[in-house]
Amino acid sequence: MAWDWQVFCNSTITGETAAGCFGHCGDVTSLQWMLSAWGWTMAVAMLALLIALILGLVIGTMRALPSQICNIFATCWTELFRNVPLLVQIFLWYHVLPVFFPAFKNLSSFLLAAIALGLFTSARIAEQVRAGIHSLPAGQGQAATAMGFTLKQSFQYVILPQALRIILPPLTSEAMNVIKNSSVAFAVSVTELTLFAMQAQEETSRGMEIYAGVTLLYVTTALIINRLMAAIESRTRLPGQSVTS
Repeated sequence: MAWDWQVFCNSTITGETAAGCFGHCGDVTSLQWMLSAWGWTMAVAMLALLIALILGLVIGTMRALPSQICNIFATCWTELFRNVPLLVQIFLWYHVLPVFFPAFKNLSSFLLAAIALGLFTSARIAEQVRAGIHSLPAGQGQAATAMGFTLKQSFQYVILPQALRIILPPLTSEAMNVIKNSSVAFAVSVTELTLFAMQAQEETSRGMEIYAGVTLLYVTTALIINRLMAAIESRTRLPGQSVTS
């Protein structure tokens, strides 16, 4: 079967080819539809990553604190969100929680998907934060205590700045995973790239071109994130620490 890239210039309403692959007067081409879906993919992923970074930092730090209560809570959080499949968590947020908490019915499927993905990823980031803290020599915390720092000050000014630099390489992988995992948002009708591909393939019967275009956007996005994280890692690395490309 020959490739037909012109499918992206076809109107989603009339099927006719639009000049420049962009419709007018309310008409939308497959290319515009795909770019809109890519925007939703990025929105879900970026919001989920923000949630994951904040919660992951807090939970990971709690797992490293000398407090049994904090350790138990943080461990339960990590094990719960890390071991329940992401798709199941999204269905729980979308179908189950609104039954017990009616306020969730007012939240959009986009927001629910981002929250579910963010909580799932937070458990993974929490483990990385904990591992980064534990990888530091014990003398770092002891030196901070000897200088009169409180426990909060020790973590804020001495331990966490070093630990975060150490875990930047695995954080790069997590950021890329969030982009890929955002595809499960199609299950709650968020019009992201995967849902676009499924619907566009059914409407155009050009699965090769549609899925090739979607794959290209996923790969391009992941590579951009990889380069951005590599640049951040290069600028913030500790003296003597090698850069992961």
